[in-house]
Amino acid sequence: MSDGTRHAGERDFVLGIDFGGTKVAVAAADRTGRVLRSLRLDTLAADGAAQAVERALRAAREMREALGTEGGRCVAAGAVSPGVVHEDRIPFAPNVPGWQDLRLRHLTSEALELEVVACANDVKAGGLAEARWGALRDADPGIFLSLGTGIGAAVVVGGRVLGGAHGAAGEIGYLLRDASDTAGVASGRAPLEEYASGIGLARRGSSALGEPATAAGLFASTDARARALVADALDQLAVHVANLAITVDPARIAVGGGMMASAERVLPALERRLKESVPFPPDLVPARYVQDSALRGALALALDATGGPRTPSTGAEPPA
Repeated sequence: MSDGTRHAGERDFVLGIDFGGTKVAVAAADRTGRVLRSLRLDTLAADGAAQAVERALRAAREMREALGTEGGRCVAAGAVSPGVVHEDRIPFAPNVPGWQDLRLRHLTSEALELEVVACANDVKAGGLAEARWGALRDADPGIFLSLGTGIGAAVVVGGRVLGGAHGAAGEIGYLLRDASDTAGVASGRAPLEEYASGIGLARRGSSALGEPATAAGLFASTDARARALVADALDQLAVHVANLAITVDPARIAVGGGMMASAERVLPALERRLKESVPFPPDLVPARYVQDSALRGALALALDATGGPRTPSTGAEPPA
């Protein structure tokens, strides 16, 4: 390989896009996963899926062009989204009009003029990032638990994220809370998510307090009603996390997502149930990428799609 070709290869980069219900994040990374540039956009969910995707892909094109003027070459892209990401649709997608009809890989490939595009569920992508560079390195099996607007889990076995027969493994927001839950996914319900997620907490808190509430506000509140509501939600969640740990027997559980802004309440609630209920309690740790695991996962998907190195070199620190 000539010096010129080698130098060009060293400037190769990939793009990652994390489509969320409230925000979209875009980043570029080099072949080691080191982030070169990143930005965030509001999803503007009420305006529908089409405009969110169009604005995100326009931002990704502009990022690609800017890096291209510096001699870089975009070799692949990864895009992640809530829901079960299939080639021609995204069932069980967030409450953004039209999201379920998106052909995400096709749209991304066409807009970025790239043949190599990989797409996946955002929580599973987060699990990949944590296994590759983060808190689940060398944990086999490991579980990435995402607690935020929604609730989800990614089970990592042998360095690979369990997909399931239909790509729906880890969709624990649909877990039934107990035998009294007779309406589930077939009725358009997600029982655990409705009760214990950020959106679920906000909805129930607003009803209990008689005024608009947010999950963050409930966690910070000194009102006895708010504190009791949060404690109950965390205990309900902890029961299901413990049951998941009993089933999988993970070495480690890494927790990320918006609720980890209140880690001092979230982690002890989970820890108590794990220690009491699981035959071999796993280590419970914060995720390395608490707030941007999905974006890091999108970059990891893109890097894997190029056939490049799957991990940093031996002894290397995970990318910053």
